Amino acid sequence: MLGEYRISGRRAAEISASIERAVGEGALRPGELLPPMRELAERLGVNPNTVAAAYRTLRERGVIETAGRRGSRVRAKPATTARDFIRLEVPEGVRNVSDGNPDPALLPPLAEAFAAAAGRGDREPVLYGHAPVEPELERLARAGLDADGVPGGPVAVTSGALDALERVLAAHLRPGDAVAVEDPGWGSVLDLVPALGLRTVPVGIDDEGPLPGDVRRALAGGAQALIVTDRAQNPTGAALSAARARALRSVLADHPETLLVEDDHGHHIVDLPLHPLAGTTRSWAFVRSAAKAYGPDLRLAVLTGDAVTLDRVRGRQRLGPGWVSRIVQRAAVRLWTDGAVDPAAVAAAYGRRRDALIAALVRRGITAHGRSGMNVWVPVPDETGAVARLLHAGWAVAPGARFRMSAPPGIRVTVSTLTEADTEPLAEAIAAAFGPAGEPPRTYV
Repeated sequence: MLGEYRISGRRAAEISASIERAVGEGALRPGELLPPMRELAERLGVNPNTVAAAYRTLRERGVIETAGRRGSRVRAKPATTARDFIRLEVPEGVRNVSDGNPDPALLPPLAEAFAAAAGRGDREPVLYGHAPVEPELERLARAGLDADGVPGGPVAVTSGALDALERVLAAHLRPGDAVAVEDPGWGSVLDLVPALGLRTVPVGIDDEGPLPGDVRRALAGGAQALIVTDRAQNPTGAALSAARARALRSVLADHPETLLVEDDHGHHIVDLPLHPLAGTTRSWAFVRSAAKAYGPDLRLAVLTGDAVTLDRVRGRQRLGPGWVSRIVQRAAVRLWTDGAVDPAAVAAAYGRRRDALIAALVRRGITAHGRSGMNVWVPVPDETGAVARLLHAGWAVAPGARFRMSAPPGIRVTVSTLTEADTEPLAEAIAAAFGPAGEPPRTYV
């Protein structure tokens, strides 16, 4: 227990900082057992309540977990060890298909839209006390949400989808609460939940979205919230089908107090229809980001939800950043109204690249997944070996460990910049890296 590392400090803040620093530096490893509170208190010469307060702080920050009489230990995936660190250094000359970025050639030029927005800002400066949401952006967003069957609700603007998710979770949940999350799922969400002091409950998925049986078990087991990606799920490309949405609504109807958070990750880059779950529970939120269609640096997402949730989010936002720049919002309106992005053309481009790689893998006896979006998920028997062999062959793919908890190994391939000439060589390299194994499972659980 603890090896050579000595916890130090006299106050709760000092003790918790000592432990968290050791976790961040690797001196305390994931899963390592911490001393019982009374034992550590005696060693440090402090009151046991001081150590208890330090451990409580660490639990709330997602650094440690406590299992009753079995004691406290460093989390298997502590919040101080971000999944983004599980990435490859891509050597020169290696093709990078690991980053999850959109194709720059499919992103719109921004100069004209921002010049127009800045010019209007000169004429009509936005000052303290003005509305935080650009009226025309609210109108456009609400019209699009209405057309897609998302229930009516107030509209807020956040600095991207992850900002929206964090604000919604913080508005309803307390440290220690459980959140059902997709597995495999977006690595940033899998980091965010424990960073908020919440517990992750993995829910398996297939090509049509979260598995209803897993969701039912998670909610029956006490999960207070569920996060669902409607389309272009990262990393698997899953998209909710009409049948799956009906099944999930039925499950949620039995748990009306659940906080439902939906991320329409594929907005304006997929051509599959939306099948929202919003409105099935009393507390819900639905977010759409501009990142994939208009560029990650735009840092803008539109959020709607029930009145109580949006009131809490907007109230807390006023006490922090206040609002997302109205210049950025006006630029987004200009891009939207000018038709700077053709969603059908973008969806078709990503679809061709995705389908071509999946078909090339199928011809080699390998099953891969990618129903929508810009990523293909390939279950593999040996994730570390596959990543290493592909890197040696000149291809950098994303390790599945960045995206999964209890799901089997896999790799994520971002197809956004693949050309027709790339497809066969990449598929051949994946087949060679795959090694002898049976057909991968049809689901990700």
